[in-house]
Amino acid sequence: MRLGGYLSRPGDGRVRPQIPARVLMWALLMGRVLRENSHRAIEALVRSRARAALGVERRFSDDTLNYFTERLDPGALRAALASVVRRAKRNKAFDGTRWIGLALDGSGAGAAVASACVLCHPVRNAEREVVGQLHRLVAVSVVGTGLTLPCEAEPYAAGDSEYAAGQRALRRVVAQLGPRFADYAVVDGEFATAPFLHTAGDLGLWVVARLKDNLPLLAAAARQRFEGQPPDLTFTHHGERVELWDADDFDPWDTLRWPTVRVLRYRQHRRDGTVCEAYWLTDFPVSQVGPRALFRLAKSRWEIENQGFNDAKNRYGLEHICHHHPNSLRIEWLLVLLALTLERLFRLRYLHRGPHPVRAAIELLRVFRLDLAFASPCIDSS
Repeated sequence: MRLGGYLSRPGDGRVRPQIPARVLMWALLMGRVLRENSHRAIEALVRSRARAALGVERRFSDDTLNYFTERLDPGALRAALASVVRRAKRNKAFDGTRWIGLALDGSGAGAAVASACVLCHPVRNAEREVVGQLHRLVAVSVVGTGLTLPCEAEPYAAGDSEYAAGQRALRRVVAQLGPRFADYAVVDGEFATAPFLHTAGDLGLWVVARLKDNLPLLAAAARQRFEGQPPDLTFTHHGERVELWDADDFDPWDTLRWPTVRVLRYRQHRRDGTVCEAYWLTDFPVSQVGPRALFRLAKSRWEIENQGFNDAKNRYGLEHICHHHPNSLRIEWLLVLLALTLERLFRLRYLHRGPHPVRAAIELLRVFRLDLAFASPCIDSS
């Protein structure tokens, strides 16, 4: 992925570095790929005989990584992550995909007992007493392509909001990936406001947004129309029956500059007998995206949950605080996204060559760890 230039010049802000930045940056990235979720674990790796197999030139301590990440430029890391995603598109990783989407969503990560940085959000109990701290971020991921690639993380402080952070993240991603990289943005209902929809439109993106009760007039009009008529289309999706209602002539609310609003309603009958129903609004014209295709674009919203936050938290340690410093938090979260993106491109696009089947993520991790074990038959505790 041609990351050599970034690894050599990652935006090191140390005044008199004793250990080259490329050594520390490579160790941090390899630690994330190997799912070592703390600086202390990376220190243990580079102090073992596995260091040679990892390609790390020198030993160092976890304090070195703390000091390094405090002074590392997150802008350079964001640019490197964007360059990987752009190269993936140039290398035809998304071939066969008609529409490329950008999904935005927020989440909490990094719980702490005491406040130690400007990004801490107080956690209160039922009596409104502060019982801990939590950090929050908005992530952006490429979706709708069969290959979910996280590409941005924007933390925000207690005085800020997920809504404002999402707009900043979307502007930055489009600026770094290019105005014609993606076709649409898919978001939850809290982003379904006129300023956000206008921002996405100004960036050259169509919008697919969940329609909820924060837009009461439009939601009521859609329910009144669709609930009294049969579905426009019925089909099977992954063995489950789906019913669709679609209309593109709803009136916009006062502050929205769209001429009309298109609303899609779907009702999905699960195998266990439950029914999932949702309403979505969009400015996609019917002539370009039919209701069935629009249903798939709306469902791509869940990729950032299932292949984004879930994998990042449960497998790559997004919720663990390596070093409680605002810049270190930014760096570690971006490193998690970079490791996820690199692993998926390597496993799902590069390793598909030849007759062998594509490995699962855990199988590839086991291969990496076995290689380290063969290269380091015993541990050097010095």
